[in-house]
Amino acid sequence: MSTVKTITSSTSIFIDFKEITKMGLSLSVVFSAIAGYLLGTETVDFKVLTLLAFGGYFMVGASNAYNQIIERDLDALMDRTKNRPIPSGRMSVNTAFIIAVLFTILGVASLYVINPKTAMYGAISIFLYTSAYTPLKTKTPLAVFVGAIPGAIPFMLGWVAARNDFGIEPGTLFAIQFFWQFPHFWAIGWFLFDDYKKGGFFMLPTGKRDKATAVQTIMYTIWTVLVSVIPVLGITGDLKLSIVGALIVFALGLVMIYYAFMLFKKMTSKAAKQLMLASVSYITLLQIIYVVDKFLR
Repeated sequence: MSTVKTITSSTSIFIDFKEITKMGLSLSVVFSAIAGYLLGTETVDFKVLTLLAFGGYFMVGASNAYNQIIERDLDALMDRTKNRPIPSGRMSVNTAFIIAVLFTILGVASLYVINPKTAMYGAISIFLYTSAYTPLKTKTPLAVFVGAIPGAIPFMLGWVAARNDFGIEPGTLFAIQFFWQFPHFWAIGWFLFDDYKKGGFFMLPTGKRDKATAVQTIMYTIWTVLVSVIPVLGITGDLKLSIVGALIVFALGLVMIYYAFMLFKKMTSKAAKQLMLASVSYITLLQIIYVVDKFLR
């Protein structure tokens, strides 16, 4: 019986740890950072790759833990978040804070071993997410703009880890993920509108599920696709994209644009959810295509 209890307890601790650090989101960030690294490097250094993976995970895990500490009272009001470790009472604020601080130290240290620039951008990401994006979410829809900055750092972080330099190439990677976040988060803000409202969060640009929000979503989706194919023009330094690669990325972009127009046409939560799923598929496949395209050229 005690063995069963121990296993159950261990499973529960792991699930809470997974939730406080948002493991799924953290792993997607690690994926972006690794893609950026593979694009920037000439020869793969597995030590750097490992440090980047762990550093990226710690960085996002810390940001999410701080976020859940700050928003614990608001999380308790929303169906989506009321069962998180802190509002449900399964984890104390002190425990979460220890995890957040430990992850911050481990994240910045891991990235610093790669090079100081990578650590600097990692630290900026944690700071902006925690100190600017999180408190602004209940004040203004501009929070999404602020949050898009730390959210866009991982893709470029990989390149900086590979080259120890910031230039047009990581700037382009940053721009792609920056513009992409608007349709992605506005789609989430649309289908979770009622739940976000309980917590007092302003996620949509107009504050409402209206045509103006849908139009802005379309515009930022188009910007995302246009920025994504810029490397084919040969104006982004060492970041290149073949014509075939650009055509595939553009075709994927048209799918996302289609779902953005469907949101405008239908104005439903289902349409918003479809756009959100299309956006996740788009950024994941784009990163894979960029990397494959580089190694096939």
